[in-house]
Amino acid sequence: MDAVILAAGLGTRLRPHTETTPKPLLLVQGRPILDWILAALPPQIDRLVVVVNYLPDQIEDYLRTQKHLRRWNTVRQESPQGTGDALRSCQHHLRSDRYLVLNGDDLFGADDLKDLVRHPAGLLVHPVDNPRQFGIAFTNPDGTLKELVEKPPLDGRQLANIGVYVFPGGVFDIELTKSPRGEYEITEYVAKLAALRPFQAVPAKFWFPIGTVEAWQQAQTLDLTPCAGERRA
Repeated sequence: MDAVILAAGLGTRLRPHTETTPKPLLLVQGRPILDWILAALPPQIDRLVVVVNYLPDQIEDYLRTQKHLRRWNTVRQESPQGTGDALRSCQHHLRSDRYLVLNGDDLFGADDLKDLVRHPAGLLVHPVDNPRQFGIAFTNPDGTLKELVEKPPLDGRQLANIGVYVFPGGVFDIELTKSPRGEYEITEYVAKLAALRPFQAVPAKFWFPIGTVEAWQQAQTLDLTPCAGERRA
């Protein structure tokens, strides 16, 4: 099964640390964020595609030295137009009939990724207390996705979309349209697939988003045992 890691972002909220280092290579407890992600990938993943743009040579240098996956390549997103565009740029580089797709700058639990890939299609969700800052997943009684709403004006605990998906091979048959902010969003793939077929919302036990310098500093003291999957080097 192929995995796609979206690692093309500028990491502007972590400047000045990302001025010379791409965000996926920032160190957490002595290891790049990207290394923690690769270690957590389930055993079914045997091939990796990484979407790059900002400081791509550094990410490619890391991939040449990592020991988690021998089969990998990068796709350079020359003119980034959103996460949907980033995934779409991988279309001709993917070989499996399903794809695990992950953001390349957060920490995820290995067991959660393993649970997700058991489903034909789905996404990981995690409860948050500040739903106005996240894309929120609303589910049907059977746990499938009903809809995604970006930063809804709600208070109280809700389920956030944490940026990890399993897409069927037919995802690229879906035509994307530009969002109000002028980008092609990966969540449009999710919404249109969920309208056509069951798209499972799988609860994640562990997720740590590294969106700010403060969060990155906090990650240095976390118990990261949940991130240590079977691939740990």
